[in-house]
Amino acid sequence: MAWSRYQLFLAGLMLLTGSINTLSAKWADNFTAGGCSGSAEHSFQHPFLQAVGMFLGEFSCLAAFYILLCRDRQRAEPSLAPAQPFNPLLFLPPALCDMTGTSIMYVALNMTSASSFQMLRGAVIIFTGLLSVAFLGRKLVPSQWLGILVTMAGLVVVGLADMLGTRDETHKLSEVITGDLLIIMAQVIVAIQMVLEEKFIYKHDVHPLRAVGTEGFFGFVILSLLLIPMYYIPAGSFSSGPRRVLEDTLDAFCQIGRQPLIALALAGNISSIAFFNFAGISVTKEISATTRMVLDSLRTVVIWAVSLAVGWETFHGLEILGFLVLLTGAALYNGLHQPLLARLPRRQPPAGALGSEAERENLLGGGRAPINADS
Repeated sequence: MAWSRYQLFLAGLMLLTGSINTLSAKWADNFTAGGCSGSAEHSFQHPFLQAVGMFLGEFSCLAAFYILLCRDRQRAEPSLAPAQPFNPLLFLPPALCDMTGTSIMYVALNMTSASSFQMLRGAVIIFTGLLSVAFLGRKLVPSQWLGILVTMAGLVVVGLADMLGTRDETHKLSEVITGDLLIIMAQVIVAIQMVLEEKFIYKHDVHPLRAVGTEGFFGFVILSLLLIPMYYIPAGSFSSGPRRVLEDTLDAFCQIGRQPLIALALAGNISSIAFFNFAGISVTKEISATTRMVLDSLRTVVIWAVSLAVGWETFHGLEILGFLVLLTGAALYNGLHQPLLARLPRRQPPAGALGSEAERENLLGGGRAPINADS
């Protein structure tokens, strides 16, 4: 069945905003500007401040939810179901995971390329599958175990591409390896977040935009407060700022004042995460969760192509192989191979297996996209 214009718009919006989210963050990282008190020019490396901006974008989804709710109530026949009572503090543990995972990924983005950043986030499949078996009592079907193994192989290939290729002359090999490992480590935290949401939140049937906005509120408030002690915690060579602290917020604002394009990059990051979450939720509702997964994979191609075009990266053939292997792993895990096998006689997945679309949707972002969803 052909897509309607509205469905095409949603798909395009998700692909565009998802790509802008990562590219704008990397664009901000690539700027250099002088800091406060006339300090010398240095790179804009403020991952925790960027994470605060991302949560501000997620928080704005709460405003979008109440706008939709008000418009729905004005209709003769409201389409939104009445909200069930729930304790907002249920969102605090997932928000803490989101805050930690997002901060680590923004730190890693300073050390590696935008395309590797996006590809390596596919590791979330591995940890989500394993944690769902351990803590949710799921049973993975053989194709999902195969998808996990293929994804692991894809991560190895992408890692080799980073080590063998001169991908980014501004980063040392040790930094690239550290960044890649941090991204994979962050996916463990993202997987814990997804399992917590599945176990404690989804049973309350909270609207996805409200869920994203509530987690964004907690993340924004907590991480904003943490910026105060971070201003005084020494970080040594980890920081590029003149004071060498974990997060020098004042220095960041001074750099923004001296290079206004940084503000444009941050604004793109903040607004894109809000529209990306809205578009992703709408694509799942209007088209399918499978389409959302495919679009999320396609934005990796867009990010890679733009990075090559603007000179942020150099071409390496292993990247193509790594991307294709990761895409195959994700397709196997999410059951995209099943239509190809539909004409062949095969056993039905056992009851309770993590093969149903509803379960996959819950565990792999049915309601949201973590950094920058991704994230």
